[in-house]
Formats: sequence, structure tokens, C-alpha cells
Amino acid sequence: MLFAAGFGTRMKHLTANQPKPMVKVAGAPLIDHAVALADEISPSVIVANLHYLPEQLESHLAPTGVKTVMETPEILETGGGLRNALPVLKSNPVITMNTDAIWHGPNPLKLLIEAWDATVMDALLMCVPPSRALEHSGAGDFMRASDGRLSRGPGVVFGGVQIIKTDLLEDIQERSFSLNLVWDAMFENKTVYGLEYPGHWCDVGHPGGISTAEEMLKSDV
Repeated sequence: MLFAAGFGTRMKHLTANQPKPMVKVAGAPLIDHAVALADEISPSVIVANLHYLPEQLESHLAPTGVKTVMETPEILETGGGLRNALPVLKSNPVITMNTDAIWHGPNPLKLLIEAWDATVMDALLMCVPPSRALEHSGAGDFMRASDGRLSRGPGVVFGGVQIIKTDLLEDIQERSFSLNLVWDAMFENKTVYGLEYPGHWCDVGHPGGISTAEEMLKSDV
């Protein structure tokens, strides 16, 4: 599941006439970088949710085989968007991926699949140490214990890629909601885990992230 429905307000003028996933980094739209990573794991289906200026993304993705799901009249956020796409995804668990970041190193989706243990995990999040999370401010999103379990607090940065079971989505009454609500329920059961990414990651949710990501991709680190 590729999250591609947002308004991209942090991108300012760059998203006045195009959706954020169409902003180019190193000559290719952000959505193309995400699709390339997804293609490497050969999933049965890739789905992108659309809302803001959807025609551009729909036209761009048509030749790739990525299926699109429209969110209308309102945007559904990450949790509502994922639940809305489940009839097309036809999978539990699913991999979700934000499309406003660039990864430099091993494919994070492959690493998550290798580490996934459905007997103890309800969610497995790819996390990045702040020292390798470029263009990200703050002390991190989660604390990661020695066994990999996550709890809320300063520590590692969530990179926007995860494997997550979808059962709890049906318990949310709101139509539009964040996946944070689902995580909260999972945290109570201590079933949210994190995997530390060994490479570098760059937030491209704002204009300054574009040049930083391009420099990162050129580097040998």
C-alpha cells in the first residue's frame, strides 16, 4: 500500500499544481522510487490511494500496473485509507509505505519481510537512528527495546514503512483516522516491533529534502 493521497502542504509551491508523489528527486517522481522498491519484492498487488489532483497520479501509474483507490469526498488519512483499500489489497498483513522519503541502502521492504514474525508481531516498523535520518527534526518517534519492541518516546525515527495486521482497523468507528489509533491498541498488547535500518533515509516532505536526498543517493555511505 503506497500512501499517495496527501496534500503536500509542506512542499509549498511545489505542490500547487501537482501531487507531492510527483515531485522529482534525482530525475524521477517520488512515487517511482517507492514503486521500484515495491517491485523488488514482487507483491501480488500494489495499491496507491489518491485524493489531491488524482488524475496526474492515475495517469502516471497506469502503465506500471499499480492499482489506484480514490478517496472522496474527504481524505481518509493513513488508517482510513488503508481500510478503504483492503478490498483491493486482499491481504492481511499488508506492507504500507509513505511515498515522501528516499532510502539509501538495502531494500527496507525486503528487510521487514525477512524479520517478520506473525506469532508475536502485530506490526513491524522500519526505524532509522536520528544520525542517519536526514532532514528530520526531533528526537525520534519511538523507543526500541533490546528485543525490538517499540514504545512511544524519543529514540528512533519511523521511516514510513511497515508490515501491519489489519484486524483492528474494523474496530475504529471514524471513517477518517490515523494508523496511530491502531498502533495505540497494539502498544497495549506489546505487539509493536521495530527493525533498525542499516542505511540512510531522507525525509522529502519539504523542499529542502530534495537536494539532501539527491546528495545522499550520490554518496557511498
